[in-house]
Amino acid sequence: MASNNKNIKIHEHFKVVPPPSSTQTSTTPLTFFDIFWLRFHPVERIFYYTLPNSQSHPSFFYQNIVPKLKTSLSLTLQHFLPLAGKIIWPSDSPKPFIQFNPNDDDGVSLLIAESDSDFNHVIENSPHEASLSHSFVPHLESTDSFASIISFQITFFPKSGFSIGLSTHHAVLDGKSSTLFIKAWAYLCNKIIETEESPILLPKLQPSFDREIIKDQNGLGDSFTSNWIEIMAKMFPNEKGNERCLKILPFQPKLDDYVRATFELTRENLSTIKQMVLSKWEIFDTNESKPQTLSSFVLTCAYSLVCLAKAIHGVENEKEKFAFAFTVDCRARLEPPIPNNYFGNCVWGNFVDTKPYDFINEDGVFLVAKSIHEKIVTINEKGPLEGTNGAFDKYMSMASEGIEIIGVAGSNRFGVYEIDFGWGRPEKVEIVSVDRGSTIGLAESKNGKGGIEVGLVLNRHAMDLFSTLFLEGLH
Repeated sequence: MASNNKNIKIHEHFKVVPPPSSTQTSTTPLTFFDIFWLRFHPVERIFYYTLPNSQSHPSFFYQNIVPKLKTSLSLTLQHFLPLAGKIIWPSDSPKPFIQFNPNDDDGVSLLIAESDSDFNHVIENSPHEASLSHSFVPHLESTDSFASIISFQITFFPKSGFSIGLSTHHAVLDGKSSTLFIKAWAYLCNKIIETEESPILLPKLQPSFDREIIKDQNGLGDSFTSNWIEIMAKMFPNEKGNERCLKILPFQPKLDDYVRATFELTRENLSTIKQMVLSKWEIFDTNESKPQTLSSFVLTCAYSLVCLAKAIHGVENEKEKFAFAFTVDCRARLEPPIPNNYFGNCVWGNFVDTKPYDFINEDGVFLVAKSIHEKIVTINEKGPLEGTNGAFDKYMSMASEGIEIIGVAGSNRFGVYEIDFGWGRPEKVEIVSVDRGSTIGLAESKNGKGGIEVGLVLNRHAMDLFSTLFLEGLH
């Protein structure tokens, strides 16, 4: 938590609530897409903004910027009421659900803090201590009986800028949903700066919480609920009767001697990787026609994952078996498709059909790129929910075999570098929670020229090797 860091001073702690007109108690069901993530660690992101000298003085920040951010956050919550509530699981309910009760101290935690850390050091792409970013993300409260859904921390860096950190509960928001909320907040903040009046939210930024459009024809919600109850019983055998506990599982971040860095693949880099992969396609797979092109996602993941696996293997020689799982947005892939502004989880995870040693193979980039591409083709042909019932079992089986499972967070399609609250676009956007597992974080390049940023956390020796492999492989 930020308050434990010596470089952080807590200025104020608010409970932000929607405007008084939003006083009706409401409940929102969790779908099978949501329940899958019920006790997963929070997704933590930070948006860093620079300020000109005239706006970076403490008096201006606390008297002008903070009130506008706070007021616009409240106005945004009236459109996203479930976020101001909690996940609960009463004894008379077969499944957990979201409840917003304005009479029950519901609201969103907003921490206002100040840091004396060097802002330029904090936002640099080159490797720096992984623990530093955790100073700027808030704690997300969860207990046996409830779990908060979202929390915020605004951190001021005097004479430099500020950051907005958020922690979100994965059982309520996927990446697309959390980004929609931040974009709506930024839009309303801009309007308040322009007019000082209560603005109207654009239709494209208004969320849909209609759970009726998610059809659970295979009973996955019941299955995932049972899975969580079984997992709880196995992990905590002495806590019988507490299978409905909503406390988030302790996925501890990797911090001691670990560093965080961001690398970029430019449009030209991606073109180079694509030509390399397609040239090998003809050599390795003469019976199959090669694709005309490969997506930036395929190329970025294949290249980064192979560099990551080889770096880990180079430092920890016994780690040589790897797998890759990624989520796909199901909104446009379901039958019938659901609206783009559907708010909640609508992603599903897929394991790529690689062999465990492919990632450290000399031709690893080709092998992994081919497998990711083929998996996406299969998803588009057969639908995104093919083989859903075996997801938990497959993960546990791979983990028991000593296979290092690498995941991916974020997307180069979210447009995070467009999010302007009224004081300019972000200088840096970071997915902090990639350090809670073997995960890479993706975002579009800040310069808007078609590149992709890759963020990751590794121990210092592995990061040195990753950097060498990543940079040398492009030449």
